[in-house]
Amino acid sequence: MYILVQGHEYHKHRDLLDQSFRLRKKVFADKLGWEVAVSGPRERDHYDSLNPAYLLWCDEEKERLFGVVRLMPTTGPTLLYDVFRDTFPDACDLVAPGIWEGTRMCIDEDAIAPEIRPDRAFCLLLLALCEVALDSGIHTMISNYEPHMKRVYQKAGAELDELGRSDGYGRFPVCCGAFEVSDRVLVAMREKLKVSDRLYRRPAFPVRAIPEQTWISA
Repeated sequence: MYILVQGHEYHKHRDLLDQSFRLRKKVFADKLGWEVAVSGPRERDHYDSLNPAYLLWCDEEKERLFGVVRLMPTTGPTLLYDVFRDTFPDACDLVAPGIWEGTRMCIDEDAIAPEIRPDRAFCLLLLALCEVALDSGIHTMISNYEPHMKRVYQKAGAELDELGRSDGYGRFPVCCGAFEVSDRVLVAMREKLKVSDRLYRRPAFPVRAIPEQTWISA
């Protein structure tokens, strides 16, 4: 299942969030060798202290994490502007309420194997992200990625415009992509991935019974 966790709900999902920080350390620090903030078995940076939202993919019991992506509005501090500013031209204004940044997206390959291939798992997380963004009034997702990831995005049916790229961040160039979020793109992604049902389901608010009132007229 896929759940969206916001700041006021962190306490409800402490274990899953802890698993997400451990997964990020395993993927970005240990596997990819990125220079990220590591404390013990976890990877966290100061953006995690700004109450971002996290899209978590987990089992139905909410005990085992499969994947995660962090979401932040571009109207606040972002990696996009603070770290990767050289990856897109000055003419691009990427600050708007309907534009959000997606970062630290990763899959726990050990948790999903052998039921699903890692590349398909990543595609499914992208599809769930599109559903969440569309439900939340987001029209554009921004992400920085290495060039080889573009093939995965295309495999998922996602539509993106590469705004630019820059060297000097690691072994490979870092690209900046703007992903369209729309009903049309969502339909195309579902067809590409052969998924007919929604992956993300917005939680329903409990319905409170309104007590009957006795009206007295003078």
